[in-house]
Amino acid sequence: MERATKLASEKPEVIFNNSLCCMSHTIKTLFYNFGFDPAIHPSVLTVFTGGELVGGTNQIMSLHLNRSLIPMLKQVGALWV
Repeated sequence: MERATKLASEKPEVIFNNSLCCMSHTIKTLFYNFGFDPAIHPSVLTVFTGGELVGGTNQIMSLHLNRSLIPMLKQVGALWV
């Protein structure tokens, strides 16, 4: 976990994912559609925002659907729109 935390602190948005997982592709596509390129590291799907663990697919999609994801990304400097 220490290594993941260190990697997560390198950019505002970091995704650990399994490249063969369709949900990993969905989460990456969501962030790419926001207009930025998060750091991607191979692993189980996990998203860090501003160096803090946000969670996996369920948490990210829940934040997106309740319109909390974009404000969170703006707050940490990952999104400027």
